[in-house]
Amino acid sequence: MLGHHYTRTFLETAVASMNAGCNLELSYGMRNNVFMHIPQALVMGNITLQMLRDRVRPLFYTRMRLGEFDPPAMNPYSTLDLSAVQSPEHRNLSLEAAVKSFVLLKNVRGTLPLRARDLPGKRLAVVGPFADNPRVLFGDYAPVPEPRYIYTPRRGLEMLPANVSFAAGCREPQCQQYSRAEVVGAAGAADVVVVCLGTGTDVETEAKDRRDLSLPGHQLELLQDAVQ
Repeated sequence: MLGHHYTRTFLETAVASMNAGCNLELSYGMRNNVFMHIPQALVMGNITLQMLRDRVRPLFYTRMRLGEFDPPAMNPYSTLDLSAVQSPEHRNLSLEAAVKSFVLLKNVRGTLPLRARDLPGKRLAVVGPFADNPRVLFGDYAPVPEPRYIYTPRRGLEMLPANVSFAAGCREPQCQQYSRAEVVGAAGAADVVVVCLGTGTDVETEAKDRRDLSLPGHQLELLQDAVQ
């Protein structure tokens, strides 16, 4: 809030946050964070002890439910491993959530969905910096992924009964170095072209904004070459 000129000091920020109902601060790496000023705010009468208790209660209630104060032997979560987290049931649920998160803005001539029964013998090209780069598929605060469970667009499409070719065009989202011939060659020989573009944390992230909404680097050129 200091950067947005809403408050002038960490003390003011702590008071404003508490009054707004905020009870948790993410301040990794900060020696002097905002909520360290809560005791001072309490002494000065800017907040009350009852308010502090009200803010703290749900935090510790959640930690208790997670078993953080129990011996490991009594905590059922301590025995969970990848066999449970990545069980077929959980992976299918993740897949369902991912499918339901997609937003289809346009579907000219009913091109989508691609049906497996229509693909045998078809040539399918998947192109772009997001087509087969697992690293760029994850945003801020994503967990450290297990590589074997990451399905890039290329990996997923190669499971279909089609002849799949691949061309990145540019290796990273900034797309400063672009291989037009690579993209044109793959797209020109395909019946269906899937173009995978975007930004990722290399281009924008927390405390790192873009100057405009344009596709980075040569990505727009890549798109135009792929669909010409």
